[in-house]
Parts: sequence; structure tokens; C-alpha cells
Amino acid sequence: MNVLKHVDANMDSLISDLQTLIRQPSVSAKNEGIEKCAKLVQKLLKKSGIKSEILRLKKGVAPIVFGEIKSKQNSTKTLMFYNHYDVQPAEPFDLWNDPPFSGIKKGNKIFGRGSTDDKGELITRIKAVEACLDATDDVPCNIKFVIEGEEETGSANIEKYLKKYKQKFSCDGVIWEFGYVDAKNRPIIGLGMKGLLFVELSVKESIQDAHSSLAVLIKNPAWRLIDAVKTLRDSSGHVLIKDWYKEVTPLSKQDLELIKNEPFDENVFKKEFGIQSFVNNMKGMDAKKALVAGATCNIAGFVSGYIGDGAKTVLPSDALVKIDFRLIPQMDPKKQVTRLKNHLKSKGFGDIKIKIFHGEAAARTNSSDPFVSQVKDAAEKSFGTSILNVSNAGTGPMYSFVDILKSPCISIGSTYMFSKIHSPNEFARVDLLKKTTKCMCLIMENFGKN
Repeated sequence: MNVLKHVDANMDSLISDLQTLIRQPSVSAKNEGIEKCAKLVQKLLKKSGIKSEILRLKKGVAPIVFGEIKSKQNSTKTLMFYNHYDVQPAEPFDLWNDPPFSGIKKGNKIFGRGSTDDKGELITRIKAVEACLDATDDVPCNIKFVIEGEEETGSANIEKYLKKYKQKFSCDGVIWEFGYVDAKNRPIIGLGMKGLLFVELSVKESIQDAHSSLAVLIKNPAWRLIDAVKTLRDSSGHVLIKDWYKEVTPLSKQDLELIKNEPFDENVFKKEFGIQSFVNNMKGMDAKKALVAGATCNIAGFVSGYIGDGAKTVLPSDALVKIDFRLIPQMDPKKQVTRLKNHLKSKGFGDIKIKIFHGEAAARTNSSDPFVSQVKDAAEKSFGTSILNVSNAGTGPMYSFVDILKSPCISIGSTYMFSKIHSPNEFARVDLLKKTTKCMCLIMENFGKN
């Protein structure tokens, strides 16, 4: 196939373009380089022969880069590539072996913030379309790109963009912004993502920190918060908030069969993170089911009092905890917020201040959808094998795409599962970038034929 040969012959161009993207910082949490990166992405799309434009909502909101190219042979089917150009902060800088935005290549790896999440993935999609255009002067189906700049901060405005540009974004299927590759180089085809509810609970007891000897008289807000947080879940991880699981439906027989067949090397996983056991000492099928369909209540951060080196006998005036709840299908973030508030009041913690940062529902694509078999066939031709995953353990705005565009979403890509995404020394593997680019070419071909 000439298109695949074109990918092989042009890997230097792919690497160069990825390095260019990495070298442009685009940290959404700090609004660093967002506008510049959006313009750079638009430029790369145009260079590859893809018509592109920058879409905006209002001042202060990161723009979306939209790309589109219509097929000369099949204008009835439209495939969308959803990606993002923003990245996580690179701190702590001192833990990087090379500057975080260097894009340096060492052997089979390209290092830098965003090298895999998500600039590496984005470049495979762009280069796949470029390969089709250069080799055949056409694409097998209509192609659209929706590339946002706020994914790493919760995609706060993606729903507004989808509603405003619903007609422009209309499509028949969405290839999601990432896809994991396991330790045995097998691509994980993700059919869904968990939802997320991120909240901050805080207590302020006094107007100033005090000497800890006064703890006999002044209430410690940290203890108050600890007591409240302990009511949210039990030691096995089960959320104790009333009706938290009320709307959830059990996994289907088909889902359970897929989960059963998913490989999961517990020992490799534990070794990578330096842990001895899982929550509630889970093993085997229970551990796999938890990754796919387990709701969580996780303390993401707890701040109170003195946290510097050495000792300081202080009684803090306030305390704050950040909590993220992973949600599973049928859990409505708005309902869950109400349930959380009611729970705290019923337990005598109505004084605790609650701040809501983000809410996102879960989404899944049915494994019997024809789109799934098209992607799986492409993955197996490119990688030699593939694994179907009922749902990724992480979260993204997939529900908004399914709900508004009414299109199935599937994640597949080049992200090696231990590529240190969101951490120092993040890297992309060149061999996986090549296989993924070829996979995207084959997905377009399959999608256009069916």
C-alpha cells in the first residue's frame, strides 16, 4: 500500500514536526503559549494539505483549531480526530534529565512535555492524512480535526464549542485523543472513559494560626476535615454517600467477557509503581473490573498548617482538601454534587465549604458498533494484535461528544503505558508513532469502505 510506504519514508518529517510542537510550550494551567501553539498547529495542518481555521468563543477562552478535508471518492462518511494542543505543567523542572521543552531525541525516544500527551498523538493523525494526500491525492472519507487547548484543565468550554459549532463538527465517528500501548506493545482500543467530579472541601476555624498549646481550647480545622473525609468512603474504597450508585447498571455479559480477556500483569504494574498490593487486596478479575468500572473517591491533596522541613508547633487556622471522584456510566455529576452536600449535612458537617471545580459524565461505545471492528482490524494490521478495553480508567470530555454529536468515540494511539505522561521525562516512542500513523491510515480506509 503506497500510503503505508509513504509513512515509512517520511518518519524524519514526523519527528521534526513533533519536535517543533514540543518546543512550543502550551501550558493551559498557566496560560503559557496557548495562542502561539494554536497558530503553530494551524500552520502544521495547512502544511499537510488540510484546510484549517481557528475558532473562538470569547476572550480568555483557549481557541480550538479546526481542520477539514473532504473526500473526492466518498463524501458520505465523516471521521473526526479529536486531540488537544495544551500540556500539563512541567514542574518540578529539576527532575528532568533534559529541558522539558527540548524535544530531544535519544534512540527510539523523543523526550519533552507533550511528547506523547497529546502532541505525539496529534502528529500521528496529521501525518496519516498527509500520507493519504501525498500518495493518492485524496482521503478515503471526509476528515475533521477538532483540537482544543483546555483538555489538561478539564475541557471547561468544550461543550460550549460543540453546541456552537454542532453543524461544523458533525461526524459519524470520533477517534479519541489518545490510546495506550501495553508493556507487550499491544494497542488498547478504549471504548469509553470514566467521568469525574473534582471538589474542594475547606474549613476555617480562626482568624490566624496559633501556638499548638492552645489546641486544648481552639478547634483544629484539620481534624474537622479529616473526620468529614472519613465518612465519604470505607477502607475498601466503596463510596458511602447515600444513593451514590443508585442509577448505575451492572456490567453486561459482553462487557464482563471483554474484561476477562483483557491482559493485566499485576506484577509489572506493581513493580512500576513500587507497591506491594492493591486497594482491598484486590486480585485478578476484581482488579480488572475496578479499572474499567470502579467508582472512586480519591484525596488529591490535603493542606493545613506547617508543611516545611523540621518541626513547628502550630495550630492551623484553616484546612483544605481536594478530592476527585471517578464516575461510571449513569452517574450524573450534578446529582452527585447534591448527594455529596446532603451527605455532609446529614453527618453534621454542614459548615464545611464546598467548591466545585469540574464535573464530567462517563461515556462508553457499545462493543458491537461496526466502528469498533473497523478500528480493531486496522490496529491488528498495523500492530499485529490489539486488545479491546470496555472503558479507560481515566477521564476526558467523551460524554459531550457522544451526547451532542451523537457519534461513537474510540481511543487508540501511541501512548506507551509507562511513558511518564504528566511526569518529568515524558517521552514518545518512535516505533509506536510509526505504527499508530499507519493505523490511522488503515482506520480511514476501513471507515470509508463501510
